[in-house]
Amino acid sequence: MSHALTPPRPARALTGYKPFWAKRFGPAPFLPTTRQEMEALGWDSCDIVIVTGDAYVDHPSFGMAVIGRVLEAQGFRVGIIPQPEWNAVESFQVLGRPNLFFGIAAGNMDSMINHYTADRRIRSDDAYTAGAAAGKRPDRATLVYTQRCQQAYKDVPVVIGGIEASLRRVAHYDYWQDKVRRSILADSKADLLVYGNAERAIVEIAHRLARREPVETMTDIRGTAFLVRSGFAPQGFIEIDSSEVDLPGRVDALPNPYEPPDHAGGNAIEGPEAADPTVIDAEPAEPAAAAAAVAEQPITIVPRRAARPAPPPRDRTVIRMPSYEQVRADPVLYAHASRVLHLETNPGNARALVQRHGERDVWINPPPLPLNTPEMDHVFDLPYARSPHPRYADEFGRHDGATRIPAWEMIRFSVNIMRGCFGGCTFCSITEHEGRIIQSRSADSIVREVEQMRTMPGFTGVVSDLGGPTANMYRLGCKSPEIEAACRKPSCVYPDICQNLRTDHGPLVKIYRRVRALPGIKKVLIGSGLRYDLAVKSLEYTRELVSHHVGGYLKIAPEHTERGPLSKMMKPGIGSYDRFKQLFDQFSAEAGKKQYLIPYFIAAHPGTTDEDMMNLALWLKQNGFKADQVQTFYPSPMATATAMYHSGLNPLKGVHRDERGERVDVVRGERRRRLHKAFLRWHDPNNWPLLREALKEMGRADLIGNGKHHLIPTYQPATDGSYQSARRKNSTPSKGTVLTQHTGLPPRAGLPCGRGPSAGAAGGAAARGAAPGRGAGGKPGSVAKGRKR
Repeated sequence: MSHALTPPRPARALTGYKPFWAKRFGPAPFLPTTRQEMEALGWDSCDIVIVTGDAYVDHPSFGMAVIGRVLEAQGFRVGIIPQPEWNAVESFQVLGRPNLFFGIAAGNMDSMINHYTADRRIRSDDAYTAGAAAGKRPDRATLVYTQRCQQAYKDVPVVIGGIEASLRRVAHYDYWQDKVRRSILADSKADLLVYGNAERAIVEIAHRLARREPVETMTDIRGTAFLVRSGFAPQGFIEIDSSEVDLPGRVDALPNPYEPPDHAGGNAIEGPEAADPTVIDAEPAEPAAAAAAVAEQPITIVPRRAARPAPPPRDRTVIRMPSYEQVRADPVLYAHASRVLHLETNPGNARALVQRHGERDVWINPPPLPLNTPEMDHVFDLPYARSPHPRYADEFGRHDGATRIPAWEMIRFSVNIMRGCFGGCTFCSITEHEGRIIQSRSADSIVREVEQMRTMPGFTGVVSDLGGPTANMYRLGCKSPEIEAACRKPSCVYPDICQNLRTDHGPLVKIYRRVRALPGIKKVLIGSGLRYDLAVKSLEYTRELVSHHVGGYLKIAPEHTERGPLSKMMKPGIGSYDRFKQLFDQFSAEAGKKQYLIPYFIAAHPGTTDEDMMNLALWLKQNGFKADQVQTFYPSPMATATAMYHSGLNPLKGVHRDERGERVDVVRGERRRRLHKAFLRWHDPNNWPLLREALKEMGRADLIGNGKHHLIPTYQPATDGSYQSARRKNSTPSKGTVLTQHTGLPPRAGLPCGRGPSAGAAGGAAARGAAPGRGAGGKPGSVAKGRKR
């Protein structure tokens, strides 16, 4: 395979391509999944076939639908093979040979996170499958699907994408095998990998393949990765070797202060001396006088900062990361590679990356340029059916019975208003996948989607969410495009909110008011995660949110109370939460509503000591919270916190082999992970024996007793070693009771502590996906919001 590399091309508008000839067929009610559906549309073949690990839901919250409809709008005939039987090649031939390429994605979740809990236990259900049935996709689905497609049609190019491919595009630590795996591109042997939001890349790939360009020549597309032979040196590119730590960067020779100014490469005289007629290079009238002047005049050293050579152009620079073999054998180099990768995530200044895998190199082009507002509107205004494919319907044509798809139910009446997140939380995958630059839709496009939603069966007038990865980042961003393009900070809000960040929530407030004023809209709720340190910057927004858009409780995620783990998460201090809670309570009282703020916390995150968890448990008890569901850190591929977990180093502070490298307390082993979860569940009698033992070992036996200031009692009731989660039926709050985490409502009278109501269907769905959501965007509906927390 030969490659002639050129720098990535400038971005082209999604609507700037001449449509493919099949545009004449028009949009399909649903993209076909069988030959019979193709024939009903008048198609003899598909140009592109998408294989996905999710059930096919034609809704802009599902990746296969977005990519399929975007390609359809370009004039291509697109078919979908959802959840094929992966042991049978025939399942990948049901739509025939695609004319252009196969597009493969594991689904809206990484298949391993979809299958296993943070404790590596097999999940009993799958929110992205009809009937929530488990086992409809294989482990490492992208690898399996790619192999089967190559077996089905050997000469058809295969393009892999989705969150699984996106987060595994480099050598990455795999939590389930407890080792570093190769790039998924090297393992799958696919022709191209597209990462992030792939509309720009996939449209260009489709049009160039339609023009009969070989897939091997497509090396200049942003947001893609491909394989080249090791040692390949592209013409015109400058390689920067970053395959080791503690190596100096570019070193320039120091200037010689005694060197004559006219010497090649020397320093010209600057400052007052340049205008002084007595300086040594002023030409005298007579040679003898000149010689005398030089002899009598002392040597003057003129300080001048050496002129650094201009850095190489970024579009022709590639950074060589430590190889797969190096990061597999050396956790320090793994942490270093993670730091290099995360420094090259801003599409305004990111450089290409290359990583050796044996005899081949994985070449990763810079991230895709974000979509502008008209392009976002184009993507979301496409003719989605906004429902599951009819193949999943019951005998009455409905999808709310035995064939219901929980992930669709959660986002069915929600609207995604933006993409991206500049929070930079280290356990989160949003920056690696969607980027940190906010991409917002127009108000008119959002209103059109709500108006369309009003006509859908089952709509009761309640919009479940107007949000995104973070509910209140709509239209926020850097004040200066030049600063934004040059910035290399991993977060715009940590350790403090950047002075160049716009925090005006005015456009979002206008959206809220406009949508809830529409005829037929009774209530607009905000279900996406809220960045409360931004919310407190706008009292108007916080008052609007609390007064009109909270359905009894609002969930936010301070994640912890202690500075140690918060600094490893890049999350704000608990003081920001206290300030937001004060405003929340104030505005709730002004609105005459009893509403509850429900904080979420995470256990066993790198950098968390046992004492940190003990202090968090004390905070929970002092503030009257009992957690129904415990979030445990999930080391998802490519996250910064995963690099901490694997290496024991903090890549945020720089990576060194000596004492300069910051060591991180990593919570490993079943007993210690159980202990951290037990501190979050301090109220559960099943955890009391473990907590008593730990508190004594920590020298904090003073917290064991029967008083209000104690954490756990001395007595031990009979327990069965398990915990029954709270009842799902809501009850009326009463003064002085303890709040449950998911509802914010106290337990019903007469029930034991911790047996209060839960959040019903929404709470159950959140519980099923809560652990995945911590690392790789797994909460059902989280991809709809883009929420990969």
